[in-house]
Amino acid sequence: MSANEEVKQLKDCSVSNALGTWVFSVAGALIAIPVGIKRKSLAPLVFFGTTGTMLDIIMGVTACEREHAERQMQLLEAQNSASSAAANDGDEF
Repeated sequence: MSANEEVKQLKDCSVSNALGTWVFSVAGALIAIPVGIKRKSLAPLVFFGTTGTMLDIIMGVTACEREHAERQMQLLEAQNSASSAAANDGDEF
């Protein structure tokens, strides 16, 4: 059951990180508005707006995956140190 809880935590982290980034979306809109006015078209807004949003989501998910991997490495190191300590205690008898 703990594996399901970890997946939920990873999902929650991904959603919060994806929603927490907005820099590329704003930058895309700021670039698209003058270009769209000059070309008298909404195509630049669609292109730059969706591209900025995709970059925001990708950056958020990447940060979350990095945090998850670091947490897994810390757990693995703790488990290895505990098992080596148990093996050393067994050797003393």
